[in-house]
Amino acid sequence: MPLVATRGAGLPGERAFFAAMSLVLLAAVVLGFGRTFFFSPWFPEARRLAPPESFFFYHGIATAAWFALLIAQAALVASGNVRRHRQLGRYGVVLAVLIVALGVYGGLLAAGRPGGFTGVPVPPLQFLVVPLAAIALFAVFVALAIARRSDPQSHKRYMLLAGISMIEAAVARWPFGFMEPPSPVPGMQVWELVTCLFLVPLVLWDLASRGRLHAVTLWGGLALIATLLLRLPLASTEAWQEFARWAVRLAG
Repeated sequence: MPLVATRGAGLPGERAFFAAMSLVLLAAVVLGFGRTFFFSPWFPEARRLAPPESFFFYHGIATAAWFALLIAQAALVASGNVRRHRQLGRYGVVLAVLIVALGVYGGLLAAGRPGGFTGVPVPPLQFLVVPLAAIALFAVFVALAIARRSDPQSHKRYMLLAGISMIEAAVARWPFGFMEPPSPVPGMQVWELVTCLFLVPLVLWDLASRGRLHAVTLWGGLALIATLLLRLPLASTEAWQEFARWAVRLAG
């Protein structure tokens, strides 16, 4: 968690909870991209699902590094090594900026392909809203986390929300049968619903430890859910289509 200032001991088990959640997020990413990235030599049949451009290899490395850093930062806080945590946080800021840049360019690159996004039947200019909305939400959460680094309770929740906003692409690739049927929630795909479920442990932790939701959990969680619900309707508008065409031409 970059640049947190951990004043106060916090609640019993709190550090362990946030460290465990960072591990869960990395596990979700590895599960989704295991066949096409992390363990691709052992799954040659899955290469057709991987993007053809070598650019996405570096994008994957940067994203994996972010989640590894999230785990390291949570572990440093849990062990009480605040000084090293702050030092490492400076690199986290640089990595976050890199991820935003790579994420935006990667989305535009995929949208500009003749076949669009790999394995996605939605028109590419319309689906472009998905990665751009995710990276925008990530950027906002990280920026708020940095701004609130003197408030550990807010900071760590913003960083956790930033991680949750980044796992959707991995969740959509989970190799489970329950990911295929229609979603029971109108207006949401199954992978979007599952992504929202990663908010549940944080909600339960707040209720159990505080008796109420922390403001960051409440408003940040609602922002994540609202983004998932509203982005595709937005992408159907002519204004979005014009923006998407302009952005893809600019990147090309």
